[in-house]
Amino acid sequence: MEKQQILEMLVDLCEDDVVLENPDIDLFEEGLLDSFGTINLLVEIENRFEISVPITDFDREEWNTPNRIAAKLAERQ
Repeated sequence: MEKQQILEMLVDLCEDDVVLENPDIDLFEEGLLDSFGTINLLVEIENRFEISVPITDFDREEWNTPNRIAAKLAERQ
């Protein structure tokens, strides 16, 4: 899995290209992801990358930017 694939997934989920321009943007603070979006994110991660992330392992502080999401997924590969 490449970082570009993760960014493309986030563009689809957030419906905004800003994640490509600023991979350190806080997705929650900027209103690009909310609680419902979090569930969609975890479902998409499992569907696209076959990586299961239980909601209990999801900490907003650790998963709040595209770069952090990519790092967390790299740990789970």
